[in-house]
Amino acid sequence: MLEKLAEVESRYSEIETLMADPSIATDFEKVAELAKERAGLQSIVDAYRQYRKQAQELDDARELLLSADDAELREMAQEEVAQLEASNEELLDLMRLMLLPKDPRDSKNVILEIRAGAGGDEAGIFAGDLMRLYTRFAESKKWKVELLDVNEQGNGVFKNTTFLVKGEGAFSRLKYESGVHRVQRVPTTESQGRIHTSTATVAVLAEMDEVDVQLNMSDVETQVFRSRGAGGQSVNTTDSAVRLIHKPTGLVVEMQDERSQLQNKLRAKQVLIARLYEAEVERQRSEREAERRGQVGSGDRSEKIRTYNYPQGRVTDHRIGYSSFNLPAVMDGELDVFIDQLATQQQAEQLAAGSAE
Repeated sequence: MLEKLAEVESRYSEIETLMADPSIATDFEKVAELAKERAGLQSIVDAYRQYRKQAQELDDARELLLSADDAELREMAQEEVAQLEASNEELLDLMRLMLLPKDPRDSKNVILEIRAGAGGDEAGIFAGDLMRLYTRFAESKKWKVELLDVNEQGNGVFKNTTFLVKGEGAFSRLKYESGVHRVQRVPTTESQGRIHTSTATVAVLAEMDEVDVQLNMSDVETQVFRSRGAGGQSVNTTDSAVRLIHKPTGLVVEMQDERSQLQNKLRAKQVLIARLYEAEVERQRSEREAERRGQVGSGDRSEKIRTYNYPQGRVTDHRIGYSSFNLPAVMDGELDVFIDQLATQQQAEQLAAGSAE
């Protein structure tokens, strides 16, 4: 791990050297890119430099402990050794976490979808409760919530709802909420006081960035031919019509409305870029839908990540085996107690996986 940390520090120093280079300083795009990378390395480099400083202090304290003749001086050295050893262990643990692979989606905004599952109207009411829960959680983080789509059946029954949560680190916190949520309570329409079990599914998706298609013309075959009018009659005697074939996708665009080959090629290129844009958006949409289906399962009562038990005032997260007995607070958006433990569990699993390699 220390070798990896040394590599990170070396890269950090390299970035600082590059940013001070006059030939790079005028390239604002490059400078911004380097500054962003440097900011991402700053905290771990600071921790590593502090660790090395304390390691040297620890060596000095141990040497003093061995060489000191004075009992009081030895006692002071012993205390310093103990403090530095504990501090360095904490720094090592912190740096192990910092070296874990980052989820590139963590800084993204969130598209959150809630759908009623098993349980009829009660499932729809619970879906509405979850919508309010996440709205209040977002508000507590000063995040912005935008409703995108809602299908309300009346009487507080929500078949599905989709909203956008915009804020720094939204996905990093909400990503643990994907799955089937189960509620156990007596519905208001239940005359005999029986407890019903219902479910709602939650899908947490990172907001997709606007697609920016970079068309590499080396991937495009250009063919020219004579424009033709009705009945196949040639309308001019020059090869002004243009056909562009995008070889990676097979998309074909023809343009012959303009009189010059250059104008037709420019028009064809614009159309090709537009089609590639739409194709990429559709691909991302399909991937997002596949991800959503994978997250939410079938909505069956047996599938669950968390249970909200109203008679007992208890909320249990089955992934970490933790229960909160303050259900009203949880339903009012206090989710950090679960999210913190889920994040810690994920980090522990990543550390264990790294140790096993």
